[in-house]
Amino acid sequence: MKIHLVDGTYELFRSHFGAPPKKAPDGREVGATLGLLRSLLLLLNDPNVTHVAVAFDHVIESFRNQLYPGYKTGAGVDPVLLAQFPLAEKAAEALGLVVWPMVKFEADDAIATAAARFKKVKSVEQIVICSVDKDLAQMVDGDRVICWDRRREIFLHEQGVIEKFGVSPESIPDYLALVGDSADGYPGIQGWGAKSTAAVLARFKHIEAIPKDPKQIPLGSGRATTLVENLQNNYKDALLFRELSTLRTDVPLTEKLDDLKWRGAYPKLKKFCHELGDQRIPERIPLWR
Repeated sequence: MKIHLVDGTYELFRSHFGAPPKKAPDGREVGATLGLLRSLLLLLNDPNVTHVAVAFDHVIESFRNQLYPGYKTGAGVDPVLLAQFPLAEKAAEALGLVVWPMVKFEADDAIATAAARFKKVKSVEQIVICSVDKDLAQMVDGDRVICWDRRREIFLHEQGVIEKFGVSPESIPDYLALVGDSADGYPGIQGWGAKSTAAVLARFKHIEAIPKDPKQIPLGSGRATTLVENLQNNYKDALLFRELSTLRTDVPLTEKLDDLKWRGAYPKLKKFCHELGDQRIPERIPLWR
């Protein structure tokens, strides 16, 4: 069997910017939520999709905000979108899916925990992480754990991660720490661009293994000297940024493998869709409980 782990936060953002706006009868904007429902339903209509869970950032902030004040928050996120997070969780749950609403941790941490846990189960043929978040590339493991960009129909296995980033999945946290991640709010280390970082980490894998001697760095002497100096002068920041980018695999998820099996939508989905002003979605549900 395959397990599909869906980044609900990403799906909701994608629907917010991609699906047409829609007002519920009570005046609420619900377009993103309905777009999410249609996206999840499209996934479930695939006969190969049997075991599914959806993770959401119930709140945008997490434990990482305590580690680094500049880490991403809900500031600047469209209030119309923020208001639909509770609706999105309710929609996925009514559809009959396991939902992980994260508060202390992030949605990515829940997905990482599930991937690390269930890939050990012999009956699991493959784990498909439905997200384009580059943080999740660190969880890719050969062809057993892959990432899937559903919008562009791109599958990212281990070789694909290497081709895209220039480093193996185990080096992704180090890569992001040095290059920085504007989406998550940390700047990386000055001078460490994508190409130079990939060249260095392809050989040394982790920050601690990067030599202090520029002559050992596989770049031009001037460039290597600058990078080494910048890294040594900001070494603690580099390790902090790596901690921010490293996904946790110890989220206390209670579900067992069988709990992830989709057994159909709950009858309450009909009422929920009626409240949102969409009568067509229930007509497309292939299985009810």
